[in-house]
Amino acid sequence: MSEVVYDRRETKRARYAVAVVFAVHGAVTGSFATRVPWIQDHASVSTGQLGFALAFTAFGASVAMPLAGRISHRFGSRTALRGLIALWTLSLTLPALAPNLLTLCLAMFTYGATAGMADVVMNALGVELEHRLGKSIMSGLHGMWSVGALIGSAAGTLAAHLGSDARLHHALAAAALTVLGVAACRWVLDLVPAEDEEPPPRFALPPRSALLIGAVGFCAVFAEGASLDWSAVYLRDQLGTSDGLAAASTTGFMLTMAVARLVGDAVVNRFGSVGTVRVGGVLAVLGGLLIVVSGHPAVAMAGFALLGLGIAVVVPLCFAAAGRSGSNPSLAIAGVATITYTSGLIAPSAIGGLAQATSLMVSFGLVTVLACGLVAFAGVLRTADRDRPKVTPPSTPVPGLHP
Repeated sequence: MSEVVYDRRETKRARYAVAVVFAVHGAVTGSFATRVPWIQDHASVSTGQLGFALAFTAFGASVAMPLAGRISHRFGSRTALRGLIALWTLSLTLPALAPNLLTLCLAMFTYGATAGMADVVMNALGVELEHRLGKSIMSGLHGMWSVGALIGSAAGTLAAHLGSDARLHHALAAAALTVLGVAACRWVLDLVPAEDEEPPPRFALPPRSALLIGAVGFCAVFAEGASLDWSAVYLRDQLGTSDGLAAASTTGFMLTMAVARLVGDAVVNRFGSVGTVRVGGVLAVLGGLLIVVSGHPAVAMAGFALLGLGIAVVVPLCFAAAGRSGSNPSLAIAGVATITYTSGLIAPSAIGGLAQATSLMVSFGLVTVLACGLVAFAGVLRTADRDRPKVTPPSTPVPGLHP
């Protein structure tokens, strides 16, 4: 394999810049999630209507994500990400302004569409940086997303505790995050297509490779969505704990995922994507079994922690594998993102519906079965371990590589 030469300083700077963008993206999500009850009251919608409106988030993302590749092709990755991250952070203000169900649905559609497009572009840049560095960094980038989500949710929790108006809270958060996100984009890679390169289609079905990789991501995100939305309910209703202890289980799950993602790159670089996901799948299955068979809160909380640890790096590795699976990384990443967004949407309602018909114990039995898929199908991520270039970082840029 031929030696590839990249500018070390530019690549390192771009890595930190993209990490900040990931954190900003996560902070928007965390800021929104904590104020959903306020938004529901302001829009005067029922629980069922709120669920209907929230579904427009995934709908908007699914419709818009295939456009991200075309936007990057037209404007270059740096300008595209700068514009899309600004649209995403500013869209945080929309749901709190919605006075009724119709406007809330429109707000959530816009919120999801901008989130999805920014998601595709920043993950594509992460994959390119991983290629240039010749080692795994996607887990750490997604770890920064989790850190941002935790910071955003902590600030939102404080705002809610103080009884602040979500319109003011989200306006201030959006302003700060927009400035930070746009400023960070100054140092991301500016990838532009060759003059004779055809633009990607506006809409296209995901390639087959993305479907297989997305199926692995589906299993992980289903477990994540189920745990985030139902772990506290499980401990309170199934095991009779207090609300405080139940909430601590959810927080512990989020912290476990964040820490595992931040240290996950070292594990991936040592054992590879396939081995890491298979071991993670085993841990997730063990965690699911502890949740299902446990009659004690401490054991169930340990189960949720193991589940979070096991699935933490799966989605970052799915994006990395998608970016290396064909000639159109943005299209493949958009396909995987669509599948994972869909999984995150249906998981909470599927768990609730199954629990209504049977019990929460049976619902998390389904989560455990899906976690087995991580062990069985981890091999489709092997592309993330192939073709890592031999990189020699010089002290000056190489002509032609950085337009």
